[in-house]
Amino acid sequence: MLIPFKLVPRPEPSLRMQFIVPLIVVIATLIAGLAIFMLLGVDPQIAFKAYFIEPLSSVYGISEWLLKALPLCLIGLGLAVAYRAQVWNIGAEGQLVMGGIFATAVMVYAQNSITSGALVVLMILAGIVGGMVWAGLAAWMRTQFNANEILTTLMLVYVAQSLLQYLLVGTVDNTAPLQDPMGAGFPQSQMFPAHATLPLLGQWLPALETTRLHVGVLLLLLAVPLMWLFVKRSFIGFQMTVAGLAPKAANYAGFKTNRLIWLALLISGGLAGLAGALEVAGPVGQLQESWRPGYGFTAIIVAFLGRLHPIGVLLGALLMALLTLGGEALQISMSLPQSVSMLFQGLLLLFLLSADVLVNYRIVWKK
Repeated sequence: MLIPFKLVPRPEPSLRMQFIVPLIVVIATLIAGLAIFMLLGVDPQIAFKAYFIEPLSSVYGISEWLLKALPLCLIGLGLAVAYRAQVWNIGAEGQLVMGGIFATAVMVYAQNSITSGALVVLMILAGIVGGMVWAGLAAWMRTQFNANEILTTLMLVYVAQSLLQYLLVGTVDNTAPLQDPMGAGFPQSQMFPAHATLPLLGQWLPALETTRLHVGVLLLLLAVPLMWLFVKRSFIGFQMTVAGLAPKAANYAGFKTNRLIWLALLISGGLAGLAGALEVAGPVGQLQESWRPGYGFTAIIVAFLGRLHPIGVLLGALLMALLTLGGEALQISMSLPQSVSMLFQGLLLLFLLSADVLVNYRIVWKK
């Protein structure tokens, strides 16, 4: 059967379609979800309620939603900056892990000498440095040896996870440097003391007393507008955008490509490391060998769903966080597997990549 339409290239990317495509993707995902629930033999109305409404039906649920969205948004903001410059950082998960490792190392070796809240600040800074160091390795390999950053950043994820295992499990002959000495050999660090954890908002807001919401969430109020200013109003942000859209024009204009590559990876790695530090010093409360949050990979979807725009990234993070919470709610209330949530995320990415063609092409029906 002949295809009844053809795709005609647009003279320039459609700004209108850039905003319409995410809406199309969300609607298509909901329709696909309806079909999935019907195939699973569950009532779609009950399933959709459990998936999208029940997680946000209480103050505690909303707080957990924001806690899920926080790392996704921070990492997504960093990835959006890198992707604008056509620097494809796929290994934010490894940078997240390194942020958690660096923050935990500071806690382990400085908790006795620093007994105030300054320890948390130092841990967060160490987490940022950890993420930047790990991303910097990929930047060095890209600029010195022209190694593809897609491969190097992705492979470094597994190196970071192996390093995490060594630090908490150790070897046959050596004890693990970060393992809890009183933990009976379990592969985890000690629980973070009070002065090494982020203060909870419930200390000042009685309505949040029963939640785990911490002051780190307030960083979103700074990160999103600051990243918008960097992307839209700074000269370096302009250089990175030009380098991504027209590399030859950037070279002709004298932009230092290697410096932009370093900057893109350091920003994205630093924000991923920040997310890792906030996780271990916040909801997790310790570093565990089984810590595999997956935020670094999910944030790739967040960045593209948000059209690489800071506000769009925030909205995408909130949506992906809701999908994650909804999957957990389905497990509890309807005994559906966690893979349903993963399926929703996969469909979202599939529809996004498919519908994205409408930005550069328009549909013309054949007569």
